[in-house]
Amino acid sequence: MRNSKLYSLFVLLLAAVMVVTACGDGNSKNNSKNNNGGSNSGSNVETTVNLPAALADKGEINIKVIRKIGGDDHTAQFLAGAKQEGESLGFKVDTFSADGDTGKFHDALEQAANSDADAVVVSHGDDATTVELVQKLRDKGIEVVAFDSVDELQTVEGVTSTSQNDQSLAKFALDHLVEETGGEAKILYLWVDGFPAMVRRNQVYQEVLAANPGIVELDRFGVANNNTSVDTQNAVSALLAKYPEGELDAIFATWDAFAIGAYRALVEAGRTEVKIYGIDVSNEDLQAIQAENSPWISTAAVDPKLIGATAVRLAAKKLAGEETPATYSLDANLIKQADLASASETVKMDTLSNLIPGWGTSDAFLEDWMKDLKAANKK
Repeated sequence: MRNSKLYSLFVLLLAAVMVVTACGDGNSKNNSKNNNGGSNSGSNVETTVNLPAALADKGEINIKVIRKIGGDDHTAQFLAGAKQEGESLGFKVDTFSADGDTGKFHDALEQAANSDADAVVVSHGDDATTVELVQKLRDKGIEVVAFDSVDELQTVEGVTSTSQNDQSLAKFALDHLVEETGGEAKILYLWVDGFPAMVRRNQVYQEVLAANPGIVELDRFGVANNNTSVDTQNAVSALLAKYPEGELDAIFATWDAFAIGAYRALVEAGRTEVKIYGIDVSNEDLQAIQAENSPWISTAAVDPKLIGATAVRLAAKKLAGEETPATYSLDANLIKQADLASASETVKMDTLSNLIPGWGTSDAFLEDWMKDLKAANKK
């Protein structure tokens, strides 16, 4: 595919090297040793010409991002981050959310295996069929990066499994709950089984309960579908009637789709004395946390756009024939209502870094040749 974008870029930059050599000061032979340094233009050309041969030979790069869960802003941001990162490298990126439909998710993976995809990012694969389909992708030479998926994918050769640091996410949120309540609180637990990330968060939850007998779980609820927030709102509304004022202190929400539903229920019922401690973040979440008299006290999170971008970088490295780890975990942060209140303006996702140093940025797996591709694609 010699007319592809990547190949054309390679040829154009090679031609640029020849022009630089031809238009030298007559001492090109004597100056040839300086081609790796010298002026910025010479350095940039040389670096880009060193684009990994395995990647250049592939022509146009097609990446598919397939996520099982959906219907929430975290999913939208994850997919947007993956698409933005891939397109900045000159790749074609297609994204798909199955909105919690297992059949649609499996069908999308099957279709990817029979497509011209070079790499697939799999998000929230949670069953044995996912493992079988990922193996099929790998058997066809398609590179795979997984996010928040079953551990069994680590047995498939060549797959990198990524995750948020779920232990840190749960620990940040629960430690803040314990701190704010003095270790004495009656709580609701919003959690759903069956997802690896939820299993990891639940392990920490059980440990915190064991270490803090004053934290008492009164009830729990959890569903994962394309209507999670509304279903959670309805469930929490019913539970508020069951536990009137004075009988409930806090809610631990292991997913922001749960937290949003709980927030709406509390505000609607005028029960803002019940405090929410959550996991994950979005612009909608930040708006709710910063609302007047908001019951949402804090949330532990990793930037979802960065999660998507990191997965695409790993896929790019695989396509380039470069070494990648079997697993990778992204570090979490705790976002407190009190810290947001100290800002002079309303805090949004793109301004969180003003309060949390390094938020949303990482050089993990960002190679020099990727930086050069990004620069070239801006022109």
